[in-house]
Amino acid sequence: MTTTTYENSVRIGSTTYQLVATADPELSVNLAGVDTSGALVAEGTIRLPSDAGAKIGKLLAQVLEALAKLSAPPSTSPRDRPANANLPWTPDLDDALRADWLAASQDIPTVDLIRSIAKRLERSPTSIRSRLARVGCDPDVPGRALSDQGAEVFRLQGRDQGRVRGKPDSGEEGVR
Repeated sequence: MTTTTYENSVRIGSTTYQLVATADPELSVNLAGVDTSGALVAEGTIRLPSDAGAKIGKLLAQVLEALAKLSAPPSTSPRDRPANANLPWTPDLDDALRADWLAASQDIPTVDLIRSIAKRLERSPTSIRSRLARVGCDPDVPGRALSDQGAEVFRLQGRDQGRVRGKPDSGEEGVR
């Protein structure tokens, strides 16, 4: 029987990790990590039957990737958010959104159109999709206005009739 060995190392921050995997006939995986002063900061060995290597390798990769995501800082830093995120919508922005949506062809995939408009208006795709109904557009079909039935589903009246959640957005109507 032939002995097969795989070695590799990687530096992460101030720690260098070395992995040595040997198949003879069992599979043995040794991992050691040393910091810049040479102090051992990580070590471990896994011994497996040779036929389990590929499946256990996939399992370990999935587990380590999931753990890395849990310990990683949130990926949405303020720099990653669109410039107009959390800013109020103005009548001009509402009109631009409505015009862009209604001018679009129904042949354009909805997701692509929403992303395109989001990029242009510097908003998130989620905010664009949720705002479409408020400006009287069917958020599922590019180029189509929201029907009265659709407005009922979204609890709106027609093209929102200048109202958001049933409250006037101007001082004219419903002021007490």
